Amino acid sequence: MSRFWKIALIVVAVLVVGAVGLRLMHKPGAAGPGQAKAPAGQAGGPGEGKSEPVPVTVEPVAVQNVPVYLTALGTVQALNTVTVSPQVGGLLMKLNFTEGQEVHKGEVLAEIDPRSLQAAYDQAVARKGQDAAQLATARSNLARSQDLVKQGYISKQDMDTLRNTVSQYEAAVAADEASINDAKVQLGYTKVIAPITGLAGIRGVDPGNIVTTSSSIVTLTEVHPINVIFPLPEQNVELVRSAQGRGQPLEVAALDSAGSKVIAGKGVLKVINNQIDTSTGTFNLKAEFPNDENNLFPGQFVNVRLKVNTVQGGLVIPSQAVQRGPDGDYVYLLQPDSTVKMQPVTTGQEVGDTHVMVTQGLKAGEQVVTEGQFRLKPGSKVKALKPGEVPAAPTEEELKKAAQGSKAGGRRGRGG
Repeated sequence: MSRFWKIALIVVAVLVVGAVGLRLMHKPGAAGPGQAKAPAGQAGGPGEGKSEPVPVTVEPVAVQNVPVYLTALGTVQALNTVTVSPQVGGLLMKLNFTEGQEVHKGEVLAEIDPRSLQAAYDQAVARKGQDAAQLATARSNLARSQDLVKQGYISKQDMDTLRNTVSQYEAAVAADEASINDAKVQLGYTKVIAPITGLAGIRGVDPGNIVTTSSSIVTLTEVHPINVIFPLPEQNVELVRSAQGRGQPLEVAALDSAGSKVIAGKGVLKVINNQIDTSTGTFNLKAEFPNDENNLFPGQFVNVRLKVNTVQGGLVIPSQAVQRGPDGDYVYLLQPDSTVKMQPVTTGQEVGDTHVMVTQGLKAGEQVVTEGQFRLKPGSKVKALKPGEVPAAPTEEELKKAAQGSKAGGRRGRGG
């Protein structure tokens, strides 16, 4: 065969192979080079197929009256604190109280040996009797001399002496009465009386010791009612003063250290201090609590919640509906076409432990997403469900397992 025909046969063979290859590449259902065949039932191109609605919990924006509170850290302070000391010295014979227990005003707390003061009292009484007898004699002498002076048997000078003697013994009797009263008071001081009703602290002296007026027997603290002192920033002065100026007592509650549980309610604001502390920029307030259940103790630290106002018709949503973004707070707002959009909001006062008031961004009755936000983006189609019906968000462990399963499936696909 000549060279020409050999070349012609090669060219024809190349053309035939090229035509067959082009036919196979454009055959319907065939995958191109480097492409995997799409699984059955999956959309083959952009825009084909529709995603399922995301299940979420939605709740309406509620309308209710919202109390406005100011909070601070306060210190419990006894209404009155008295250190009980004896008013006379002597041997301490007996203590009549139990440490840590409540004592009542007028009860005898301690008894001091009264014998020396009893003797002084008895002496004062005897002295009065002696002077009273002499006074009676002087008065009798003066009465008898009244008739004799008319007859000229007694001079006027003697009569003056008799009158002065009567006045002298009258003064002596009056002085004796004062001495008796003083001795009686001193004798009464041998019984130490509780000046207030309060809790008895730890005793400062034991029976058998000699006490003086500088000795401390016990300290009493009055805890019914009891006070709480707390500071607020100076910018709240006008708010508190105007609230107090409405004429109604401002309500105060004491909460535990975590600020989650009310341990004493029914408190009222009693005093706003008359000056601001320039070193801290705060002013002190004093609230009074009945403390009927003894939940407050002097020196205790508590969280204080002062109610200064009530917003009528406030808009309230669950706190978990509020999301934090780079541009501020927002919520996912349900649209009429069952999609959601990111709605910026401004939050205000917390309402209990689970809700918050919204001051801007929402209207009453609108529906906000409270669960399932992690699956959403603006425009997502959602299926609105009641609270408790939405599946919980996957845990970190579940996400790790899912990612590992996806990698393993990819490796099997490439190996198969």
